[in-house]
Amino acid sequence: MRSILVYADRKADNDIRIDTAVAIARRAGGHLTVLVDTPVARYIAMDPVGGNYVMSEALEKAREDDDQAAAMVEDKLRRTGVGFEVLRSEEEPVTALAYAARLADLVIVSRKGRLAGDLALSTRAPVLALGDEVLALPVRRAVVAWDGGEQAAAALRAAVPLLASCQSVRVVCVTEKKGGFPAADALRYLSRHGVGAEFEEHERQDSTEKTLARAVADAHAELLVMGAYGKSRMREFLFGGVTAHFLDDDGDVPAVLLAH
Repeated sequence: MRSILVYADRKADNDIRIDTAVAIARRAGGHLTVLVDTPVARYIAMDPVGGNYVMSEALEKAREDDDQAAAMVEDKLRRTGVGFEVLRSEEEPVTALAYAARLADLVIVSRKGRLAGDLALSTRAPVLALGDEVLALPVRRAVVAWDGGEQAAAALRAAVPLLASCQSVRVVCVTEKKGGFPAADALRYLSRHGVGAEFEEHERQDSTEKTLARAVADAHAELLVMGAYGKSRMREFLFGGVTAHFLDDDGDVPAVLLAH
């Protein structure tokens, strides 16, 4: 994870994203790319006769505020000793981040809102969605949500650098009944990377997301690794709604690593 892209804005949790990105970059000897976005489309309004016009004053004020935010990020990063660059964009955040993430090893955003889920479905780069705390490194306890599919496999591969120093990794399958998804391949893959993991299979109770949430809580996990699934697929029955649940949930999981 040497090429790290992080989304910066003027919200209160911005420092959580920046500080986590710096910590990961330091451990990996990596480089940070920080994207500060001012989406112009949000300042285009429709007049009573059906025409469009740009709310110029509001747009210029937003640009000035975001320029100031970018400058503050630059000042903060200069003191870290980590290599970095700050980019400005005027596209919608998902579009801007997906473009900037083409050669990124990891994208860091906040867990709240739709950005993390939409972005995970729009880029091949793994997305680390943070909660209300900086992700403590090294990660000590992690849960991998496993269903044997391509998305889960992509997330597992992407997470190896974060899982390598874990004291505890649990590969968790949630099934309709016991014997649903074999996880031997996932365990073998992790072992080849020096990651010891335990397998847990949980019969679905109430819902997949609630069953998985209980497993995450029991593991005292600091990181949940899972595939990102769109709502148009049959897997929505098992895992599509789980993605949204763990991004919207304000529970005890501080970070979710997603891949599609």
